[in-house]
Amino acid sequence: MNKFKVVFHMDKQVKVGVVLTNINNLISEIGIENLEIQMVTKADAVKALVRSTSPFGSLLKELAEKQVEFSACANAMHNFGIHRNELLDFVTVDSSGGGEIFKKKAAGWSYICP
Repeated sequence: MNKFKVVFHMDKQVKVGVVLTNINNLISEIGIENLEIQMVTKADAVKALVRSTSPFGSLLKELAEKQVEFSACANAMHNFGIHRNELLDFVTVDSSGGGEIFKKKAAGWSYICP
């Protein structure tokens, strides 16, 4: 069976906890072996991926260990003065969060924006 591919669009830091719960619920329902998941963070949501201040660090790491991908928008990082070395180790950087979401949608990924 082909994996279900889902991109979560996260642009508000206050919603990160809700989205992580959504991701866990999806994994419980469908099974991680049947899923490919990426959470693309933009705007102030990139702050949730900063190693020293993220209240979600352990949950993000737990999900990353299940192969959930997390990425941060380079434009948002620049706007908030966040450097790559400040992010959690497993976070990748997209040149544009919006561009990454567009590419995923064009490739047939399901799109969730809570």
